[in-house]
Amino acid sequence: MTKLMNKKLEISLGSFSDKGIKADNDDCLAAQIPEGHVLKNKGIVIAIADGMSSSEAGKEASHACVNGFINDYYSTPDSWTVQNSTQKILSALNSWLYSRGHTDYQSAKGMVTTLTILILKSTTAHIFHIGDSRIYRLRDGELEQLTRDHRVWISDEKNYLNRAMGIDLHLDIDYRKVPLEKNDIFLLSTDGIHDFIAAKTLREILNSSSTSNYDSNLLNQKCSEIAQQASKNHCDDNLSLQLLKIENLPLAEEEEILQKAHELPFPPPLEAGMILDGYEILKEIHASNRTQIYSARHKQTNQLVILKTPSVNFEDDEHFIEQFLHEEWAGKRIDSPYVLQVITPERKPRFLYYVTEYLEGVTLREWMQQNPLPPVDIVIPIVEQIAKGLRAFHRLEMLHQDLKPENIIISPQGKVKIIDFGSVKIAGINEMKKNSDDKNNILGTVNYSAPEFYLGQSGGERSDLYSLAVITYELLNNSLPFGKEMPEKANYRQLSHLRYVASIHLNHMVPNWMDGAIKKALSLDVKLRHEDVFEFLHDLQHPNPHFLNTTAIPLIERNPVLFWRSISVISLITNLILFYYLVK
Repeated sequence: MTKLMNKKLEISLGSFSDKGIKADNDDCLAAQIPEGHVLKNKGIVIAIADGMSSSEAGKEASHACVNGFINDYYSTPDSWTVQNSTQKILSALNSWLYSRGHTDYQSAKGMVTTLTILILKSTTAHIFHIGDSRIYRLRDGELEQLTRDHRVWISDEKNYLNRAMGIDLHLDIDYRKVPLEKNDIFLLSTDGIHDFIAAKTLREILNSSSTSNYDSNLLNQKCSEIAQQASKNHCDDNLSLQLLKIENLPLAEEEEILQKAHELPFPPPLEAGMILDGYEILKEIHASNRTQIYSARHKQTNQLVILKTPSVNFEDDEHFIEQFLHEEWAGKRIDSPYVLQVITPERKPRFLYYVTEYLEGVTLREWMQQNPLPPVDIVIPIVEQIAKGLRAFHRLEMLHQDLKPENIIISPQGKVKIIDFGSVKIAGINEMKKNSDDKNNILGTVNYSAPEFYLGQSGGERSDLYSLAVITYELLNNSLPFGKEMPEKANYRQLSHLRYVASIHLNHMVPNWMDGAIKKALSLDVKLRHEDVFEFLHDLQHPNPHFLNTTAIPLIERNPVLFWRSISVISLITNLILFYYLVK
């Protein structure tokens, strides 16, 4: 096999910042170019801010936003999308600026600044913008403004910012993403630059040198040249700008997966007694046409573990390899007592496989078969543990997408763990894919997959909630919630004919309010379900007045067989009485 070149995202960067004719420089600019997995998973951050001149602490505000954002951004989980990470940080920064402005400076303009951020991740540029700083892109000689000024003009000479950091508790940030191309040049500037140089002049200055010749030195020279031109045009503001050039782009995620597959061959068939990278194989626990699972012992530490290996049937299947590698990636990032722990081996692996903790117990499916119609007070703690495990996925912007009893282990002590990562959707990785879209590949299991997947719609946390609700219903009632199995390929018409079977028909020990909570979580309309798994769990543990039914349920609904038997007995007695009087 031909080994693909190991490419990574690389840029050249130049900058310039000066107070100009002002007494102080209220602008702030910075960039962070990490290495290794941080570069891949989080990307490069370039930020610029302009403290509002009428703000009492504009300089402090601009520095707090730029430096605070960069520090916090790289502390967010790798699995989060750029958008989610950035919006959470900006929201917190804005609240802090607003609070400080009103408490320390007693002013709505105490700490106000513009903020414009460019995040380069994989082959995409993510732009976040509030205020009147700008981002331009030069491509093939054409200069395009990628941001929109949040400035309101009262007259030709008077204007004001209607959106900025720290000006209001409500934060409205412009967000867009654009694909990157090699040799793209991006310009970030404050209004002391672009208010005093026409876009045509900027384009001419940037095009006066071939983009292929741009390096850090030339970019710094261009920044100085642009700032000098703004000064010549009688700039009365601070002068700040950054220029960067895309030198190299990484492989698309699919190509990177293929490269890693080429570097690590599939392991050979394993048997008891064989040694693989320091692990002694004890026995094969499970095998399918996709994977094999072995129990093993670490030779040095004597630790019992599980090894999961891919089947050679999929050696040339890039999508399968991608899913297998993402299983390990996801598992290593989830730290929860309710989720299977993936172990990082001390020795660099020579083959494609991954290692997990060894668990004792049975699958929840086996437990359900051994314990049909268990008491409610036993079921709820099991559901609570599953919910906490799911919450660990959701906090990292991961969707499980295949929650079912077979993918849950319960120990003899009743401890529950989610064990499978094969269908996990990772938002932070999904946004790096070259052909990524918002549609989910249906990887779940019939009867447990949410209805939206069947209709080709995107899934979310409420889709995992639906699967949890099916499991809860099945634990309590030893049956599926709609009285029959779902068709493998269902359309809207088929789904609309499904009718929820109330728990009272199957298990009279399930309270009405608990059944109401399950029914809500199983709504075919996503918007009608609970907001998240913990809201569902709360309704399972605490009677919700909305689900309380004070009206007695008719016998025909509680027990149809008893109802009709009673009718028959009453009818027989009535007939006997009539017959008696007729004979008499």
